[in-house]
Formats: sequence, C-alpha cells, structure tokens
Amino acid sequence: MSMLMGEPTVLFVPGLRDHVEDHWQTLLAKRVEKSACVPRLGKETLSLDAWVLALDATFMKIAGPVVLVAHSAGVMMVAHWARLGRPVQGALLATPPDFETPLPAGYPSLRALAENGWTPAPEARLPFPSIVAASNNDPLARLDRVVSFARAWGSDLVNAGAVGHLNPASGFGEWPMGATLLEALGVTLTGKQLQAVA
Repeated sequence: MSMLMGEPTVLFVPGLRDHVEDHWQTLLAKRVEKSACVPRLGKETLSLDAWVLALDATFMKIAGPVVLVAHSAGVMMVAHWARLGRPVQGALLATPPDFETPLPAGYPSLRALAENGWTPAPEARLPFPSIVAASNNDPLARLDRVVSFARAWGSDLVNAGAVGHLNPASGFGEWPMGATLLEALGVTLTGKQLQAVA
C-alpha cells in the first residue's frame, strides 16, 4: 500500500507521560523517514477532549498517508478520536489501559478519569486497519479486557508476552516486535535497532 500511496508519516500518540528519551516510541521515531508526535499536554491535563483535539490538530497538518502508533492512554485517545472518521492507513495500538478498573498508585483515579471523559471505553469498530499489542502482565489492564477491546475495535490481536506496560519501567527501551508490527502496516524502517546495554 505504501508503494502506491507514498511512504506514510508515522504519527506517534504517547500516553499521559512526559517525553522519555529511552521509550520505545521515541526510539522507533528515529527509524522512520517521516514522523510526527502529538504534543504532550502534561500529566495535569486529564481532559480527553483536549487530547483528542491535539491529536486531530496534529493529524490535519500531515499531508499523505498516516500510520498511528499509540501507547497506553494514547490508544484510548485514538479510539475516541476515530469517530471523526479521518483517513488512516493503519494503527499500532500498544497496551491499552483499562480506565474502568482501579489503576496502581500514581495513576489517575477512576473518578478523575470519568470526570474528564475517558469512560466508558469506546466499543465502536475502528474505521481503519489496526493491531492491538497486548501484554500478559500489564498492571494497567487484564489480558481478557484488552482482548475485548481488540474484538470490539475489529483489530488484529497480537500477544506481546510478559512485557508489563511496555515502558522503560518494564524494561522497554527497544521493542523489536513493535518495529515488525509497524512494517506490517506498510512503514519502511531505516537504520538498525540499538543493541541492549547489559
């Protein structure tokens, strides 16, 4: 598909975190020809509407095909934003959180998430091809819940194994499977993966 339409721009949609230099999204962005990132609004900005507007504004600045790469709360941003019906070549949706069950300490409360529009989780089929990468031991969502998200969204489901929440706290860093899944969505990667430092 990318050969016919031109190389897609990869739009990275991070979760509710600050910039992390050794996060797999940051590292993967360095390996694609064209990329953009939804600006971080800060952990204090919990309004889903604000995040969806930021995602849409970033998307609308991109000419040509777009592949989304979302992580954590960024996956939920994409699922809510999808109702706008923008043309997307594909999306990699990694470790979506379950915002309808209590989260570990340090994360927003169920009440705060509800008051800011995050719940209920979208159940509409996504209007573009997507891959949900699930973790066997994510502290932010049980595997069966992520399976139900993928089924509702019409996404292909990939079990990424015991990868925690797929962040530096869980040991990622480089995520080789993410690169492979991104290529499956029609993105050409450049350069080589960084070698893990012991």
